[in-house]
Amino acid sequence: MAEMINVEVTYALPQRHELVKLVLPAEATVADAIEASGLLARYPDIELDKRNKVGIFAKLVRLDAALRDRDRVEIYRPLIADPKLVRKKRAEEGKVMKKGGGEAGED
Repeated sequence: MAEMINVEVTYALPQRHELVKLVLPAEATVADAIEASGLLARYPDIELDKRNKVGIFAKLVRLDAALRDRDRVEIYRPLIADPKLVRKKRAEEGKVMKKGGGEAGED
């Protein structure tokens, strides 16, 4: 009998979070886990080859990355705005941010 591993595949949306637990062959890849999870069928907006990146425990990986027992595969949604560009634009406008995300001087 082939060795099996336990993995989870997760996809978070603004209003809900999907977590699918799977038992897969030890030689399974990230792509295998995502396909077996059924999340691609449930969420057709996931485009692994174009928009969505994937990771294992918050570390970006490729779809052909090998899985280990108890890994959590994460499907990331694309960013609405690039944080670096937002900070650069804010700096060009001369805005100073206070801790907590509001503009400095707000009360």
